[in-house]
Amino acid sequence: MENKCVVVIPSRFGSVRLPGKPLADIHGQPMVQRVYERALKSGVAEVIIATDDERIFQVCKKFGAHVELTDKAHQSGTDRISELATRLNWPDDKIIINVQGDEPFLPPGLISQVQTLLENDLKAAMATLVTPINTMDEWEDSNTVKVVTDCNDQALYFSRAPIPWPRDNNEVNGLRHIGIYGYRAWALKKLALSPSCPLEKIERLEQLRALWLGLPIRVATACIVPPKGVDTIEDLEAISQKSLKSFDVS
Repeated sequence: MENKCVVVIPSRFGSVRLPGKPLADIHGQPMVQRVYERALKSGVAEVIIATDDERIFQVCKKFGAHVELTDKAHQSGTDRISELATRLNWPDDKIIINVQGDEPFLPPGLISQVQTLLENDLKAAMATLVTPINTMDEWEDSNTVKVVTDCNDQALYFSRAPIPWPRDNNEVNGLRHIGIYGYRAWALKKLALSPSCPLEKIERLEQLRALWLGLPIRVATACIVPPKGVDTIEDLEAISQKSLKSFDVS
């Protein structure tokens, strides 16, 4: 029987906040290798790195990854993955898990959780995960993406701003979006054929294009709270100061 799930890791060199981020050293390995090896531990049959940079491509080949070169013109990881969906002729019902390249210690169990969400909710075009926000610093940090959902656990909106805003008190009651998505291939192809929407351009959040198009995104609380991803040099330094065992969760 054909495998219906694949993990793709978009990886680009030109990060604004941390240039060359995929090749940043984390305890003796480039970040992209850490992400790749975590994804393999999820048990999926296929993990692919999609990059637009020859330097990243060569490093990935060196550690034995399946890596594909993609167009430099892509503005988001979703666009990069959609190129693969077309090039590799993936069927419409195939599930694609997009693991962000700046999540070097993402628990592999979260990949399985996203896959299960889509397998169990046939109406969902996409699926993703969240964790509660517990501190004001995280709540106000624009690098922390927040999401609000409806009564059916479908996403209403994603933002870098603190949402929902507590007008009458200072209580933090938000959800942090984790950098992992699941798509059905047909939804991914629809996103690729649609131009960036105004909200996506304002917030710099690619998932807003899906909401703009009316694609339902299923949201669930992560079964394991993952470590913070790497957005800045400070994040990279913080991870480097911790032992590898402290990130050893499944």
